[in-house]
Amino acid sequence: MKEGRWLLFIHQLPPKPDYFRVKIWRRLQSLGAIPIKNTVYALPISDQATEDFQWLRKEITAGGGEASVCRAAFVDGLTDTQIEALFRAARDAEYAEVTRAAEQPASGAEVRRLERRLREIAALDHFGASGRKTAEAAVAKLKASGTTRRGGAAKRVRGQTWVTRPDVHVDRIASAWLIKRFIDPKARFLFGEGRDGAVSFDMFEGDYTHEGDRCTFETLLQRFGLEHDEALRAIAEMVHDVDIKDEKFGRDETPGFARMIAGIVKRNARDAARIEGGTELLNDFYESLQPSPPERSPQS
Repeated sequence: MKEGRWLLFIHQLPPKPDYFRVKIWRRLQSLGAIPIKNTVYALPISDQATEDFQWLRKEITAGGGEASVCRAAFVDGLTDTQIEALFRAARDAEYAEVTRAAEQPASGAEVRRLERRLREIAALDHFGASGRKTAEAAVAKLKASGTTRRGGAAKRVRGQTWVTRPDVHVDRIASAWLIKRFIDPKARFLFGEGRDGAVSFDMFEGDYTHEGDRCTFETLLQRFGLEHDEALRAIAEMVHDVDIKDEKFGRDETPGFARMIAGIVKRNARDAARIEGGTELLNDFYESLQPSPPERSPQS
């Protein structure tokens, strides 16, 4: 009997909440798993893959879903060669994104981000995708060319149309506030499918979206050189923990912030109204997080 080469992850998620489905999809992407069917993902068998899938199964069952992990050998239909090709195609698509990004002027921080992203993809490249050499050469050329942008930040724009997915929640609400207040004061927002010339955020393959373990708000903060602002970094930590739900930062304010965002979402069906409510909340939070001015000593 043919020995199994593959580890399969078979799962069924509850219909709600929507964020849980997106979260699990992102987890699978970060593991480098490829879809065999809509709810069946594969990785080459290894101790690390087994551990990763087991942790993901626990997360799904804790969220009210079902999941199984099994070893498999394909005896009909897909061949091992075809599955390997699926892995190479997935990694080639990711290498191509890095190559395209490396063809544009970038800040030093962005070059480092591309180098880190390249290492992440290579770690999941089990079958030697051909795009790796091209991506490595493009990043090396960018690093050596001296064509990095001065100031270390993406160019700010005015009056752009920014598009994101409908039914906005914490990451998109906060990102819209950040865009309007600090990046593009005359921004216009659309919710749904992209359109020519629009800047996309928190969307699959968007211009600004999740990168590694960063939420979209964190990506915008990094890409536009706003990390120096301590109040914005504090808000980013809260948005991250509410959106990603990994308790990475554990700020004391986060539970209250999460409840207020939930209230805004519950009270407002329209996305524009949610962003308006979130803007008021985040303006107040931003001001409250500003360092207090030093007390003046009484005059003698």
